[in-house]
Amino acid sequence: MGKIEDVMVYTKLFILLGISLVLMTHSHTSLPHMMQDMAQSEMNIFSILVVASLTFVAFEGFQLVINAVNEMEAPEKNIPKSIYLAVIIVIGVYFILSLGAIMAIPLDDIIEKQEYALAAGANKILGHWGTELVILGALLATSSAISGTLFGASRQMAAIASDGYFPSFLVKRRRHIPVLAIIAMALLAGALILAGDLKVILEFGSVTFLLVSLLMAYANFKIYKQTHSSLLLTVLAMAGLLMGTMLILYYEATTQIEQLYFIGGIYAILSLGAWLYSRASQQL
Repeated sequence: MGKIEDVMVYTKLFILLGISLVLMTHSHTSLPHMMQDMAQSEMNIFSILVVASLTFVAFEGFQLVINAVNEMEAPEKNIPKSIYLAVIIVIGVYFILSLGAIMAIPLDDIIEKQEYALAAGANKILGHWGTELVILGALLATSSAISGTLFGASRQMAAIASDGYFPSFLVKRRRHIPVLAIIAMALLAGALILAGDLKVILEFGSVTFLLVSLLMAYANFKIYKQTHSSLLLTVLAMAGLLMGTMLILYYEATTQIEQLYFIGGIYAILSLGAWLYSRASQQL
């Protein structure tokens, strides 16, 4: 599975970076001119922070490597190294891809096409091959993300089940693999996909990741001496995550309150299920 994941990741990076370079070479504007136009627009730091909160899910997943701590060599060295390198690489890829798209695709087209803007821009330059390459890159990106999430989070689910907070059958492993936990996660993810559109799922994921990361940062703050964490970085992480959470909730409340109700409904269902399960477990 690790080798398949490597193939998917390297292939999608090659495709996305290649498309980015093609877009830059066919840009309709120069970088200085683009920066001047952006400076004269109505864009402000607040709107940038709101968008960063909405798309926070794009910078999540790095912590999943921690769930495989018992299955890697020298975790005390490899975990920090892998997380920091992954963050730097992802920032670079996103920056180059976004820069190429903005330079080659008119902003009106980006707004109109929304999540299909990159495919539409590649189609204008490379024809149907451009669209198909973007689709292939998106499929590989999604597949590798699902694979990584199932690998890391399924082990976390099995660990939580071993503590008694999930059904005990999720603990069972086959050749060290929590098969039932993987299947359960896949079924739950499929149900979530059927429950709402892509935008709702994206925002639900961002809100959830922000809340969970904020709680984890606070937990680490309480025991930062035992974890040998930097107090400054821990406090900065909590402040940034809290700000992101408030911004995304503000955006949802002021622009599309129905999506906030949908997200709140999912949390209510999950909380009720957890309460009922814990109550039933205590009675047993």
